[in-house]
Amino acid sequence: MIDPTKVEAFEVYARAWIHLVNAMGGTHHGYFLPHEGANNKAWAMFSFPSLAAYEAYRIEMAADAGCQKAYKHATDTGCILSYDRTFTRPVLDGASVQELGL
Repeated sequence: MIDPTKVEAFEVYARAWIHLVNAMGGTHHGYFLPHEGANNKAWAMFSFPSLAAYEAYRIEMAADAGCQKAYKHATDTGCILSYDRTFTRPVLDGASVQELGL
C-alpha cells in the first residue's frame, strides 16, 4: 500500500526501480498507480528468466548503491505503507475457441 498523499514521491521510487530491475537482468513491466477506485494501492510487475536469476538479483540489489538510494527515498518520504509480494506466472498468448476445443 502507498500513502495516497505521496503518489508523486512513490512515482519517483517506481521510475528508479524500473531502471534498476532492467539493469540487473530483469524485465520490468511497469508500475500501475492509482487512478480511479482505491487510492492507496499500486502494483509492480517484473520478471526474471528463472528463479535462480531472481535470487541472484535479490542478493545483488541488497548491496547495490542505487537500490539503497531508492529504498532510502521511500523511507524518507514515507510513500510506501506496506508491501505484499505475490509470485505469478504470465499467460501471454491467446488461442481461438476452436484451438482450445471449446
